[in-house]
Amino acid sequence: MNETPDRPLIRAFLEAPMSGPEIEARSLEIIDREAPPHRFGPAEWRIVRRMIHTVGDFAIVESVRFSPDAVAAGVKAIKGCRTIFADSNMIRTGISLARLRGVCGFYRRESIVCHVADDDVERMARRSGLPRSLHAVQKAKPLIDGAIVLIGNAPVALMEISRMIAEERILPALVVALPVGFVHVTESKEELMSLGVPYIATAGRRGGSPLAVSVLHALCGLAAEAAGEETA
Repeated sequence: MNETPDRPLIRAFLEAPMSGPEIEARSLEIIDREAPPHRFGPAEWRIVRRMIHTVGDFAIVESVRFSPDAVAAGVKAIKGCRTIFADSNMIRTGISLARLRGVCGFYRRESIVCHVADDDVERMARRSGLPRSLHAVQKAKPLIDGAIVLIGNAPVALMEISRMIAEERILPALVVALPVGFVHVTESKEELMSLGVPYIATAGRRGGSPLAVSVLHALCGLAAEAAGEETA
């Protein structure tokens, strides 16, 4: 049986308290200090560092991939208030509207689109026997060209995005390709990375909606700084 601590840890914290932003800043300092050698440029590292912070694991460093134009494309898209398509409501809920508005004040909650739980998408999935994620992407087709696409859950959604790119020349501004799991996951990322569109991805099976959110938030920070420099 575990012994009860003599003094709860929260007591020590309250004697030397830190705010949420202070804890985050301290965490990022620790990541910078303890990070292994890596190949990323300064802007890319800002994104990878945020991903490390999200998963609490430096091992992800080895799997992150950027197209050469990914950061510039993502910053430009956010500054331009481009629509954001998400394959999961976890992503849509996790995105900070305040961070987006800090770059472009025209962003609204409706600017972040996720159809996976829509009634008509559910009906189509029942009729077809195919995943809702596929029909959600198809419903969003008119919005995908020029949008920021965040895939943090469903490899089928990423495969349909890739089909649209390859067959219909529908070109997102940036694809954040982070589906997670064991079926079609690795292959879907490899396909997307071969298509010549701007992307941020992880090789292998690792991914997830929280990681997709972390990438967008890091891009928001970079975009805000770029906007500040332009007005200085």
